[in-house]
Amino acid sequence: MPPEEFQVGSPQDWLRHAHSDLVLAGMRKSKRLLYEHLCFHAQQAAEKSIKAVLVHHGIQIPRSHDLAYLMGMLPGAVRIPPSLIELPILTKYAVQQRYPGEAAPLTSKHRSAALHLAHEAVSWATRACGRKPQNR
Repeated sequence: MPPEEFQVGSPQDWLRHAHSDLVLAGMRKSKRLLYEHLCFHAQQAAEKSIKAVLVHHGIQIPRSHDLAYLMGMLPGAVRIPPSLIELPILTKYAVQQRYPGEAAPLTSKHRSAALHLAHEAVSWATRACGRKPQNR
């Protein structure tokens, strides 16, 4: 059997995908690359980070992009740092910002804020998944 970090669906696998989305969110903006898509990947990095922590604690993850909902599923023993309080604002980038005409165009300011939150989420989840889960 392969080590856990290579097992599909493991916390490490979720984090691997979160890191990949973080790289995509941080790509250099070009004329043909939309801020909406960069912000989408920031949201995805945050979502997959939370899901990694849920899996780490043995919690079955729902098919949801709602970051507030997912954060609400975290066990009480999991400390959410103050830097992630505003993380749920990224939820809107999961769907409504990805389709033309659904919302106003995004700017570099939106992308910068989203990228900062995504970095915080991935860093937090990486630390959280490196610890032994409590109350499992």
